Amino acid sequence: MMTCFVAFLRGINVGGRSVKKEKLQEAFNSLGFQKTGTYKQSGNVIFEADSGNIELIKKKVEVKLQEILGYNVAVFVRTNTQLKDIIKSEPFKGRQNKKNTSFLVTFLASAPAKFPIELPTLIPKSTAQIISSKGTEIFSETHGNGEGALPNPFIESKLKVKATTRNMNIVREIVEKYYG
Repeated sequence: MMTCFVAFLRGINVGGRSVKKEKLQEAFNSLGFQKTGTYKQSGNVIFEADSGNIELIKKKVEVKLQEILGYNVAVFVRTNTQLKDIIKSEPFKGRQNKKNTSFLVTFLASAPAKFPIELPTLIPKSTAQIISSKGTEIFSETHGNGEGALPNPFIESKLKVKATTRNMNIVREIVEKYYG
């Protein structure tokens, strides 16, 4: 039985490192994954696998991407069920009517042993705010002016784990398009 996954790749198509979606799809297909595709940015790879072992899948993808790209790419794998659960939990309930606000989900490589951030908390020198967390996801809101890039480094520095951040709209769109 196949399981549906999304791999969120950190640092793809930023900082002068351009990777075509066809190259990513070929890499995932070479690992035996099926129904491989990318969504919007090629850093969002949708696929099916016959293994439900997320850690094993993550490691295989990281090794393959290192091999074909020549640099390390942090990979964050979630099942379609996990993504649906994030959406159902409504982490931004009551906040959606704020103008010029983006709602972000940060995927952590692992749940921190200790959570040293009091929630909600403002990210220094900004109006961006970390509002809640659940397991390996942290939810934040930003208000333009380049703040969308702030949660990831702040969270990584405080929690000492790798992370990648996506707009919640992208997560919803992936679930609706591929798993609706």
